[in-house]
Amino acid sequence: MFDTLSVTQYNTYIKQIFDAEELLHNIKIVGEVFGLSVSKTAIYFSLKDESSSLSCVCFYPSLMTEIKDGDKVTITGSPNYYVKAGRLSFVVQKIQKQGQGDLYAQFLMMKDKLSKQGLFDAQHKKPLPQNIKTIAVVTSKEGAVIHDIINVATRRDASINIALYPVKVQGNGAEIEIANAINALSNFDEIDAIVVARGGGSLEDLAAYNTEIVARATYDCQKFIVSAVGHETDFTIIDFVSDLRAPTPSAAAELLTSDKNAQKSAFKRLKASFTNAFNSFLTSKQLAFEKYCAAFQSSADSMIANKNFELGMLENSLTKLDPTAVLKRGYAKVEQDGKVVDKAQKVVLKSNIIVNFYDGKVVATPTEVKNDV
Repeated sequence: MFDTLSVTQYNTYIKQIFDAEELLHNIKIVGEVFGLSVSKTAIYFSLKDESSSLSCVCFYPSLMTEIKDGDKVTITGSPNYYVKAGRLSFVVQKIQKQGQGDLYAQFLMMKDKLSKQGLFDAQHKKPLPQNIKTIAVVTSKEGAVIHDIINVATRRDASINIALYPVKVQGNGAEIEIANAINALSNFDEIDAIVVARGGGSLEDLAAYNTEIVARATYDCQKFIVSAVGHETDFTIIDFVSDLRAPTPSAAAELLTSDKNAQKSAFKRLKASFTNAFNSFLTSKQLAFEKYCAAFQSSADSMIANKNFELGMLENSLTKLDPTAVLKRGYAKVEQDGKVVDKAQKVVLKSNIIVNFYDGKVVATPTEVKNDV
């Protein structure tokens, strides 16, 4: 008996058992190919039958050029137990195509049948609703799918509501649960859109979504319905019937939500742009007003100066017309009987005259008039 072993010791012992068993070397296995994945140095896939699957690896890519998911093949090779990861893989040395697998053939038959009945017609598909507030998700309550949808949707729009309708996503009875969920949500007033989702898998894993009962429930659904089943390269019957196909569950969450953060940023940019434009407008008008004020002040100053000059000229003219100014130069104003006497011939002798000087008056009585003319 062994004492306590390290992980490496145990894995090495298991590998030695496989390597020593000659009956397991260079054997042939028949099954359907699923989950093809290509790397730089190898091609990985699973070989499945009705009950089991086997992980396979082929280090000769040229052997797999005509092989695709769903093909029925016979592979020749040997098992290899990878010590470092503790993983068993079947190393394929030869592969022979036997034709399409039974599941893939059933998929094509169902697709052809429903297509002829009009379930895939574009005119039946509903437009994407506006202002989506609540999304119902038909998927398993376990696993990453529902969490991915919630994370993506709420990150883009914190106000969005996500309602989970839990169902089996594979295995016996899964298609009935999925169809019943779609039927139940079809007339639920508070639901704006439905997402039918699950992660990737083999054709067998996705079999529930290739059934007629799910296809007809999707076709009859009154709500906008999005299929988000598997990975981008996976196609199922529900993809063709639904109103919209999303390549992944996360993509479905993006398609049904608006990025509020982006909208807020755009609004902030618009607000800043408006503020800048308004401030620029005010600045330009203020400069124009100041320029107008300066021009008006200059014009007013010029006008006042002109008027002051004119007033000075007028005052000068008035000064010249001032009779007192004449009197100051030695002239006098003579009045007799209340009348101005401007000629010697008009003086009445022996009647008082008033001689007006600038600083007073003299009353005199003329006795003689002498003519100079």
